[in-house]
Amino acid sequence: MPRERERTIFLVDGQSFYASVEKAARPELKSKPIAVGDPARKSGIILAACPIAKSRGVTTAERVGEALAKCPDLVVIRPRMQRYITISLLITQIFESFTDLVEPYSIDEQFLDVTGSLSLFGSPDEIARQIQAQVLASTGVWSRVGIGPTKILAKTATDNFAKKRPDGIYRLGPENIEKDLWSLPIHQMFMVASRMTRHFIRMGLPTIGDVARLDLGEFKRRMRREMGKQSDIQAEYYWQTARGIDPSPVVPSIRGALKSVSHGKALRASLYRKLEDIEVVLLELVVEVCRRARRLGYQGRVLTVGAVETDGERVSGFSRQTTLPQPTSLTHEVAAAAQQLFEKYWGGLPVARLYVGITELSSDQTYQLTLFDNRPAAYALERATDMIKDRFGDAAIMRASSLLEAGVARERAGQIGGHFK
Repeated sequence: MPRERERTIFLVDGQSFYASVEKAARPELKSKPIAVGDPARKSGIILAACPIAKSRGVTTAERVGEALAKCPDLVVIRPRMQRYITISLLITQIFESFTDLVEPYSIDEQFLDVTGSLSLFGSPDEIARQIQAQVLASTGVWSRVGIGPTKILAKTATDNFAKKRPDGIYRLGPENIEKDLWSLPIHQMFMVASRMTRHFIRMGLPTIGDVARLDLGEFKRRMRREMGKQSDIQAEYYWQTARGIDPSPVVPSIRGALKSVSHGKALRASLYRKLEDIEVVLLELVVEVCRRARRLGYQGRVLTVGAVETDGERVSGFSRQTTLPQPTSLTHEVAAAAQQLFEKYWGGLPVARLYVGITELSSDQTYQLTLFDNRPAAYALERATDMIKDRFGDAAIMRASSLLEAGVARERAGQIGGHFK
């Protein structure tokens, strides 16, 4: 049988992605240290820092106040999450002009399988340089490209080598994995954090090569002695990672069949002691869950409501389900059931987190008519509201209860994933 052709896979990473997008939008900041965070909150964290800021000691995830203490002339820019998502999607389109096998890994990292593109666009290095040039010209973001025959080697090549090179390109494969990768300390192996590093050090395996050179059976025996009898799957994963073994393909879509639609919100427990305040947020969560379900074309039969309660000393919580009379994504039907479920199981402590979800999903193309409710009119009204929000923003129309002090919908209307749009 003919030998299967070795794959050529890229992991393309946008350097200091959020900060690079902001610098591209503000040329006057080109030579200045900038970071993305909330300048009004010194206790907030830095989401991204440009290379100039990093050279002065600013690090991602540190407090804004700490970063300013290190770098007094640091320009802190409020994040614009919608802008970053838009740029990320534009970059995806650039990648798709080279190959249809593009798999997003995060907002600033994507896998590309360019095996079938080599005859059209040139060698892997030539394709990488073309991608870098097009992304930079279109977005102002400099890209680093890790190249390998597997996804794990492409990712490792990016994180450990391409990010440190002026040209931002590095290939890791069978010809150099032992020389370049195996000499690295174990904490630089993919998915090895501080806790796992301590396990490996205690096992006498301080480098990636120490794991890779072991027979798999011997490595499993060491892992069992260190971590217990249930560690065989972990052992096989780390052993394969150290050797660059990864049979998973690059797939354009990683979403499986949708099984639930849900939404949760962390709250300041001190502000949510009374039932009437908690129910304001509960209704807002139901509104969002039902709107999202209608956007996706689903309705749910089973409702889940969960909460975490605490008074600063005691902590408790619950997650309970109920079967609805019929599948629905109508806000008033779900809200009535959610309120009953919450009141039944709430222990009376201040609420620090609320959660609402629907499962047992089915298409909303057909739904059950009822004797006393005009459900077609209710769905038409909900969809009209959805269209207004889609066109003019989430805050364009909302329930009066969200204007109360307990409401969070107005604040969230200006955010994506908890960050400013």
